[in-house]
Amino acid sequence: MYKYLFGPVPSRRLGMSLGVDLVPKKVCSLNCVYCEVGRTTKLTTERKEYILYDKVANELEHYFSNNPNPDYITFSGSGEPTLNSGIGDVLQFIKQRKPDIPVAVLTNGTLLYDKKVRDELKNANVVLPSLDAATEITFQKINRPAPQLTVGNYIQGLIDFRNEYSGQIWLEVFIISGYNDNVDDLNALKKAFEKIKPERIQLNTLDRPGTVEDVHAATHRDLKKVVDYWNLDNVEIIAAAPERKNIQSYRKDAETAILGTIARRPCTVDDLVKILGLHINEINKYLDVLVAEGKIESIWQDRGVFYQIKHK
Repeated sequence: MYKYLFGPVPSRRLGMSLGVDLVPKKVCSLNCVYCEVGRTTKLTTERKEYILYDKVANELEHYFSNNPNPDYITFSGSGEPTLNSGIGDVLQFIKQRKPDIPVAVLTNGTLLYDKKVRDELKNANVVLPSLDAATEITFQKINRPAPQLTVGNYIQGLIDFRNEYSGQIWLEVFIISGYNDNVDDLNALKKAFEKIKPERIQLNTLDRPGTVEDVHAATHRDLKKVVDYWNLDNVEIIAAAPERKNIQSYRKDAETAILGTIARRPCTVDDLVKILGLHINEINKYLDVLVAEGKIESIWQDRGVFYQIKHK
């Protein structure tokens, strides 16, 4: 079993994706109210080799020697991958070892103001940054950034990256009811999009509860209104109820283990990770399906969001 690789897991945007996790949970530059990975435990912009290059490269070499190629290799996981100062070296290793496999980087984009970070991502085929707010007050409210980050530097970093990067940029925007779906915020976001010029703008919302109790998902109808309001050709809705038929790697034994565990007592995502030994992103895929099918439900308790069997 790998420590720094997970999957391949199904991705709405990238097919069967092998995940590469370069930071411990939950080291991030943001503490977003909607994050399904959980609250940020180390809020920082400090870049260092949180996980050593050799350890990641050794796992990748073993995987490549023993498994078929995934559709994508994706830097994502438990925190912000660009905080790892070795991300460029790992990306280069993948490109040298498996040049035919496209590489994607899922990042919040906050460190793209740093020229070194932008240079390190230049070999990626697709970079998928996020931008949920283009005003300082909404940025602070939704994303709760590390103290030194401002929305101005954030957006300028995305613009600079666009000007230097020849690959695809797919910009993800989480729409949250009552937070960033008002006219002022939508107008500010549109102005930012026109400067960043991403190939795609992808609207998303919550599948399950985030880190704050009063955060609610936007409906598909709400998202469609946003698309119509912006009236841009490159906006698409990627939020959709997950279905097991779309998950090629869906394991019945994993589902049974999750259901059996929470049947004994309600569990958080972290509880399930520790008990079952699966990566948090894999646990989340199963929870998405089980919630959508009405087999389990979420409840708020002192330690956060718990999952329990939904009784008829």
